[in-house]
Amino acid sequence: MISWGPERARAGPWRGNRDVAYLAPVPDAPVPSAAFVQRCLDQLARSGYHRVVTGALSPAESGGFLAAGFEISERLHLLAHDLRHLPDIPPGVPMRRAGQGDEEAVLTVDNRAFPSFWRLDRAGLADAIHATPQARWRVAGDRAVIGYAITGRAGRRGYLQRLAVDPDRAGYGVGAALVLDGLRWLKRWRVDRAVVNTQLDNERALRLYERLGFRRQPLGLSVLSAGIP
Repeated sequence: MISWGPERARAGPWRGNRDVAYLAPVPDAPVPSAAFVQRCLDQLARSGYHRVVTGALSPAESGGFLAAGFEISERLHLLAHDLRHLPDIPPGVPMRRAGQGDEEAVLTVDNRAFPSFWRLDRAGLADAIHATPQARWRVAGDRAVIGYAITGRAGRRGYLQRLAVDPDRAGYGVGAALVLDGLRWLKRWRVDRAVVNTQLDNERALRLYERLGFRRQPLGLSVLSAGIP
């Protein structure tokens, strides 16, 4: 964690790469200023990093990064759900709480489900779990893990942090069951809005989220990057 007054951001190696750092604002902290972002870059440079990649940022969150010299490297859809009407969870998909013993199987599913730029390693998985004050990490499957989801909560805001399903099991309701399990958990905690993001060309994920009640937002998100001199 990097802090300066009330401003805070999480930082660490990007996908296990010691030359590239990951930097993301903390959900309940103020929007990062350009001065704070520059302090982060200085600290990461002292730690030996040569490049920085951000998490998915809203236009408001991006301002300080862009002013500090970051550029857009990827654009994402942002979708939101008001949680008022949730479909029933599809039957026949066994789910349970995940634990450390599931990490290897979860990462195998993740690597099969995403292109190389978006795949998680152990550090990235831990970051997704701890990105919010409270999180629900669930896996689907009887003997073998065939999918997983991480849902986060910060006050009355909810986040579908990560969803991955083994491509061989796509179309069997696994993703829908995992998403709805997380949304129902958020609703029990009186969260009134949940968001998720996905790549612009991920049509399968878009169809799933919109079928479950998510709606595309007019302003999307961006992943930014910058070199460190």
